[in-house]
Amino acid sequence: MATHTVQLKLFADLRRFMPPAGEAVAIAPGTTGGDLLRRIGLPVEKAKLIFIDGAQADLSASLQGGERIGIFPPVGGG
Repeated sequence: MATHTVQLKLFADLRRFMPPAGEAVAIAPGTTGGDLLRRIGLPVEKAKLIFIDGAQADLSASLQGGERIGIFPPVGGG
C-alpha cells in the first residue's frame, strides 16, 4: 500500500503530541482524522477544532495525502 504525507500542526498544549519526526506524517490514503490522532497518541477528547487545508472538519474526514492538518485544544476563558 502506498503511503503519502500530511503536514501536521498541533497548537497550545497539544504540541507535546507532535511526532519526533516533525510535521510531515506518513499516512495511508483513506486514513481519517481520528485514525491520525490515535496514531500519534493524542486522545480524541483533547482535539476540539480540526482544520484540513484551512477548512473546519471532523474526525471522520478522509485524508489522501498532501493535506495541511491543524488541531486545536478546547479553550476556556472568562
